Amino acid sequence: MPADILLNGIAMLLHHRARAHLAHLRRRITAGVQTFLLAAALACATHSHADQPVALRVIGGFGNVAQYKQYEEPFWTTRLPVLSGGRITANIRPFDQASIRAVDMLHLMRIGVVPFGNGLFSIVATDDPQLNGLDLPALSPTISDARRVLEAYRPHLRQVLAERYNIELLGVYTYSAQVLFCSHPFRGLDDLAGRKIRTSSVGQSELLRALGANPVQLPFAEILSAVSQGVVDCAVTGALSGAEIGLPRVMTHVHAMALSWGMSFFGANRDVWVALSSELQDVIRAGVAELEAQIWSAADDDTQRILAPAQGRGEPKASATTVVPASTADEVLRRRLVLETVLPSWFQRCGGECEEAWEHVLAPVVLKKQTLR
Repeated sequence: MPADILLNGIAMLLHHRARAHLAHLRRRITAGVQTFLLAAALACATHSHADQPVALRVIGGFGNVAQYKQYEEPFWTTRLPVLSGGRITANIRPFDQASIRAVDMLHLMRIGVVPFGNGLFSIVATDDPQLNGLDLPALSPTISDARRVLEAYRPHLRQVLAERYNIELLGVYTYSAQVLFCSHPFRGLDDLAGRKIRTSSVGQSELLRALGANPVQLPFAEILSAVSQGVVDCAVTGALSGAEIGLPRVMTHVHAMALSWGMSFFGANRDVWVALSSELQDVIRAGVAELEAQIWSAADDDTQRILAPAQGRGEPKASATTVVPASTADEVLRRRLVLETVLPSWFQRCGGECEEAWEHVLAPVVLKKQTLR
């Protein structure tokens, strides 16, 4: 064998061994960092001095919308210390201002890097489609429907989060109705063919594709620029959050039917959770239940306020945007889309588990109330 070939072979072998060694070191370092962060979180939750408050680190939802500013942040920084008699303090940051990707929330909570956190179902469902079962597109056209679905699905959701992700479910939040804003007039859901429409999830994209539209999945922060630059003609987003970022300035019409609700879970890493005394657990659980009720009530009020003209409430419009009422034809089309597009696509993404969840948990509530078939 020529010497140069032998030397090249030895060099390649040493290179591969070095890469393998580096990869092993990275894994060990990553594991060490994760262990350190979890230990730090546990230390915060189990402060050794009885006269010192327990300090919690919390990651919240989107930072620039009303839900965070008016409800989440005040609850953790002001309300919870009062409820606990000063035994608990908390520091909260929105995930989008904490260098955390929403898609990573399940993993970060499972290993304890995020001890208490908020995860958007439409985003974390890319890892586990079962998690979005309670907020499938077109499943709950009213907030009353959404509440019924949540209460039916909550026990199943609690089990999935605990067994698969080491997360203790404490609450489920929702934004105002996810509705369709467009920059040109349309008469209803059957008038969207060919339009480029911003979506926030795979499920929304499948729904709109079935209507003949061209879905474009974009982060919330990019909606306004995408509309202004002509990247999209329409956008599905929260009724209130859309108004807050200025969509009424560039959109002329908004549809009154909720296409989904932008729900999220709030939970705790279970190792951190069990390190707390049962008394403090009870305080946090009761407080988050109170927070959940406030957020849902606000979502209902905000949706009604933005869409009031279409619902005959006689209230002043929040903007000059024309509200397109949900017609009987829209409702018939919605029901067909749930059965023919939304559910089959969901089953395909996660198989028999989702079919069982539908048959035993969701269908008895949805079919009984909405008469989908």
